[in-house]
Amino acid sequence: MSYQAEAWVIHAGSTREPRRAQLTRTRVTVEAIQDDEVLAAPLFGCWEANTEHALERRPLDVCKARLEAEVVLGNAGVVRVLETGRRVTQVRSGQLAMLFSSGETDAHGYMVKALGYDAPRQMGCMATLMKLKGRQLIPLPENSRYSPAQWAAFSVRHVTAWANWRIAYGAFRLQVNEAECPAPHVWGWGGGTTLAELKLAQFHGCRAVMLSGTPWHLEEIREAGLEAIDRRDFSGMRYEPERWSKDAGYRERYLTAEAEFVAEVSRRTGGERVHVFLEYIGTPVYRASLKALARQGVMATAGWKAGMAVSLLRARECASRHQHIHTHFARYQEGVDAVAFGEAHGWMPDVGPRIHAFEELPALAEAYHTGDTNYFPCFSINQEVKR
Repeated sequence: MSYQAEAWVIHAGSTREPRRAQLTRTRVTVEAIQDDEVLAAPLFGCWEANTEHALERRPLDVCKARLEAEVVLGNAGVVRVLETGRRVTQVRSGQLAMLFSSGETDAHGYMVKALGYDAPRQMGCMATLMKLKGRQLIPLPENSRYSPAQWAAFSVRHVTAWANWRIAYGAFRLQVNEAECPAPHVWGWGGGTTLAELKLAQFHGCRAVMLSGTPWHLEEIREAGLEAIDRRDFSGMRYEPERWSKDAGYRERYLTAEAEFVAEVSRRTGGERVHVFLEYIGTPVYRASLKALARQGVMATAGWKAGMAVSLLRARECASRHQHIHTHFARYQEGVDAVAFGEAHGWMPDVGPRIHAFEELPALAEAYHTGDTNYFPCFSINQEVKR
């Protein structure tokens, strides 16, 4: 038996000049579930950077990559489980569950492609009904202290942060133990994942600092209990490789701003510099972040926002014993562990007072594109559905 659902979809772009995709509301067919699948009603979602990538068609046009005429996006969310196939063991009918958005995995369970993004034939949660694999859901704690919208925001950013921090902090501790450095300096650029990971660093006794150039984000950072630095104080520090060798004025302005930034890092860290740098921006700040990294320091990321290509001097990195950590989402057990830790220790996102309605998704897409949202912009999809 198949079902009909309301959904927001995108379509493939033009071959010659692909423009930014637009969300289109339509009805979609949800086919009957198989033995390892779940039928679910999405309740809340959270707008993610990968959704922006899909609309921008960068780094890929997901419709063309999937060979599909239309795609339902959305891989951060909470659902009510309606039906389960007979081989599903992770959740049961009636439960609230958080999306675990690993669409395709490798032999060790690490994500290769994401549900609701580049994994073929896997719809996201921007629909009133969806089906997915049992392994793509994690039950929410019974009688959780936190709202379903908070868990929707948790589902991608916090799980990504948990998995990345395990490796990054572990790499630092393999070189420098707690007795030698009891309170490492951990700094970060980026958005909600960076904020979540810096909060996690605080739980490990680290001194956490986050940089942003947006006034309301700076306030969010402070309200989260982190030290905030206004990125606009170093406005000339945006590295652009294509201008470096051609524009002497730009190069001089950049080097001045970079030197001021590194001096400020040294001042705030007592000359130690940064032990773990969470760098989720990419090309524009990568060079300066390396300059600010301590010996035995760790550069860690699980994404990019403004440039994927970076360069480094390998000899310098070896001599400084710098470790470079790159992760991509998480394994299922890491998601389960992150949920348990979040519930027990209050490591949860603040989604703010505004939950966008399902009808407002195009407006939310535009607000996110222009930088006019908080770190965890959530939206509702269904009122509670009971079958």
